[in-house]
Amino acid sequence: MTLAGRRALITGGGSGAGADLARGFAAAGAEVVIAGRRRAALEAVAASAPGIRWVGADVTDEASVAAMFAAAGPCDIVIANAGAADSGVMARTTLAQWNAMLAVNLTGAFLTLRDGLNQLPGWGRLIAVASTAGLKGYAKVAPYAAAKHGVVGMVRSLALEVAKRPVTVNALCPGFLDTPMTDHSIAVIVQKTGRSPAEARAALEGLNPQGRLIQPAEVTAAALWLCGPGSEGMNGQAITIAGGEL
Repeated sequence: MTLAGRRALITGGGSGAGADLARGFAAAGAEVVIAGRRRAALEAVAASAPGIRWVGADVTDEASVAAMFAAAGPCDIVIANAGAADSGVMARTTLAQWNAMLAVNLTGAFLTLRDGLNQLPGWGRLIAVASTAGLKGYAKVAPYAAAKHGVVGMVRSLALEVAKRPVTVNALCPGFLDTPMTDHSIAVIVQKTGRSPAEARAALEGLNPQGRLIQPAEVTAAALWLCGPGSEGMNGQAITIAGGEL
């Protein structure tokens, strides 16, 4: 499969799944634009492979998202990948924590997909990187899970709006990924429970029936498939990448 002649924009492209997506789409021949807030990280990813350039953006800010698309140019593929995680029991969750999780994980996806849709030149693929937390509940991450559930609902609704066009909208829902975000989750578990890092990691691996963390390359492979021939009927789906979880 080749994506030569296509331009893909990937938010949160400076690390983790976003960086892997950028390299994977560039290897498939697409012109890739990565976006995010951390310039040094974006520059490093852009320098790591040909065909990748970067744009600074804050997906929680409407004007910044508009400027992101203006700088990128017309994009055929838009991947709303930017996200953040936090944890804590609901009873002690502040409104500020709640709003922060919704801002980046849900509002950021909304702004990215809305503006991405409005600038599509014709054929298009809109993909949101959600989470298994968008399909089920996990203790101590209520704001994050609520945001990801919102992403899945938004994707399913938007898919019906574009169904008569050569455009599809889907969500990828990985389990815990082997990325810096999960490393942060492990650090939080260590801090709050006194477990060792190895024990904390094993606890997250245990949520996957295969007993492992999901690799970013698995998310990239699924996203590439959604952009290739034979995926035209995949629309409004929340595709679980979690080794059988759920």
